[in-house]
Amino acid sequence: MRKALRALGTDVAGSLRDLAPILLVIAFFQFVVLRQPLDGLLPLAGGGVLVVIGLTLFVFGLKLALFPIGETLAFELAAKGSIFWLLSFAFALGLGTTIAEPALIAVTEEAAEMAAEANMIGTSAEEQERYAFGLRLAVAVSVGVALVLGVLRIVIGWSLVKMILGGYLLVVSLTAVAPREIIAIAYDSGGVTTSTVTVPLVAALGVGLASALSNRNPMTDGFGLIALASLTPMMFVMCYGMVIAWT
Repeated sequence: MRKALRALGTDVAGSLRDLAPILLVIAFFQFVVLRQPLDGLLPLAGGGVLVVIGLTLFVFGLKLALFPIGETLAFELAAKGSIFWLLSFAFALGLGTTIAEPALIAVTEEAAEMAAEANMIGTSAEEQERYAFGLRLAVAVSVGVALVLGVLRIVIGWSLVKMILGGYLLVVSLTAVAPREIIAIAYDSGGVTTSTVTVPLVAALGVGLASALSNRNPMTDGFGLIALASLTPMMFVMCYGMVIAWT
């Protein structure tokens, strides 16, 4: 219990340290550049305290649960020696974590509203919801595919640099033929997928798998999955946009 409280206290100090530069920037522009007092200081202070508490609990939860779960499952599946179950776990992990990603939900809902205003889809709530869910599903499947490719890269020893370069060549090629309205959304989707829910589990998966394989180095082989998970959504969303435009 004391060890857990000590670790929680360390995370509180870390959260305060991480938020300090943001607070200093806001204070500088508010008081030095704009030279205006802050309105509603009490609500702002209360919100700041909630941010510190939320960030602390989030980081503490990652260390306590998500990182160990991801590493342990990857390690045990690799030790089991079944490539099928390992790839199935990687795909399911990418699909499940991404489709529940809060940032992705927000972006796809906004994209659906803009698509309706641009007359790409109908203006009814049902059509917008269907369009947003289609975007989320395309991104989620793409991350699942990315993790499958990433796991194969770790197991077989493929070059990450060649995979990334080849992926961006595909992205550039698709950009030339994809509908103009979907390109910016596709590019943004690569960033929103690698957020609070997805990144910890994906990183833990790569490190755990590389640690389980005797001929792999966790430092050089365990990372890189997040790069692939950022790349594939751009391709899949542009393909989704082409399908919507054609149909």
